[in-house]
Amino acid sequence: MNQRLPVQGAQGDLLRLVATGRAESRAELARLSGLAASSVSLRVEELIDAGLLAEEGSGTSRGGRRPRRLRLSSGAGVLAVADLGSHHVRLGLLDLSGAPLVIEERGCEIADGPQATLDAIADAFDELLAEHVPPGTPLRGVGTGIPGPVDPATLRVVTPSRMPGWNDFPVADHLAARYDLPVLVENDANLMAAGEARWWPERENLMVVKAGTGIGCGVVVNGRLHRGRGAAGDISHVRVLSDDSILCACGHPDCLEAHASGAALMSVLRGSGIEVARTADVVTLVNDAVPEATSLVRTAGRRIGEVLTVLVNFFNPDVVAVGGSLSAAEPLITSIRAAVWERCLPLATRDLEIAPARAGRDAALLGAGALLLDAALTGR
Repeated sequence: MNQRLPVQGAQGDLLRLVATGRAESRAELARLSGLAASSVSLRVEELIDAGLLAEEGSGTSRGGRRPRRLRLSSGAGVLAVADLGSHHVRLGLLDLSGAPLVIEERGCEIADGPQATLDAIADAFDELLAEHVPPGTPLRGVGTGIPGPVDPATLRVVTPSRMPGWNDFPVADHLAARYDLPVLVENDANLMAAGEARWWPERENLMVVKAGTGIGCGVVVNGRLHRGRGAAGDISHVRVLSDDSILCACGHPDCLEAHASGAALMSVLRGSGIEVARTADVVTLVNDAVPEATSLVRTAGRRIGEVLTVLVNFFNPDVVAVGGSLSAAEPLITSIRAAVWERCLPLATRDLEIAPARAGRDAALLGAGALLLDAALTGR
């Protein structure tokens, strides 16, 4: 059952506070929202009547009688999200708090084109909903991450690499025609950044690098995802210095992605007679101490670090988190750290943490859930 959330405005703000775990009582909602206690109580009763909130048990006392605890109703709804890669897609059903109900990975060839790929994702959503969601629990929104630039105004893919047929395709319109619900379409690195930010609550400014088949970066400023006009954080086409010039898929020579992405490393290894089918195979070779792979990953890390050096000096983030399948190769992060520490100003690195991403391989799905809830509560 597809159904839009029936609340927006102040009600939506209160629901979001409970869904994200920031508030669990009416008193906390009043304190955080700035609304009068009577207004909060009225809106909470409406949310309970709408089947979105439930009130039970006892919460934490701040003196006096312990308040009743608010939580999302088990039937409030689910969100269907996907993280699309070149050769696979990770699918998830989340409750409105962003907690995963089920996560599954399936084979999927992005080169099959947008219609076939998106229809396959939608079919998979329908299967998961039928298998794992009780009848009557509504689907509230759908979202997908795309491994390419996404225009935030039109939700269309813009001149992506290694995605034939996707340029300017109306991804959101295609999905909305099937579901008639709020639809989120976002660059995969941005989703990863939104999901990763929840694991660094004490840090508000992050750069989250996704090093996989391609290379991307999401930027979080003051705790919020920064999209710019859709290309914020796109480090993949920054030019790097190299003795051996390589033409990038974008048509320019020596982009970072052409030298340091998983696809680039696999191409070099195959040229050396070492068979690899996916980026994870490169990591396996590094862990098995195959010198050709280890040397390539170290060089890739250094090149990524050299690009990040400029950005760290400019932005001064609190954290550079490195995720994606290549991040499991320890020499990559070590080389990134070495390059940044060598070239950045001491003031920029004094409190900087460069570390593996904390959210794991489901960071993009978690980020999609958080952003999709916002979309569902604003009616977009």
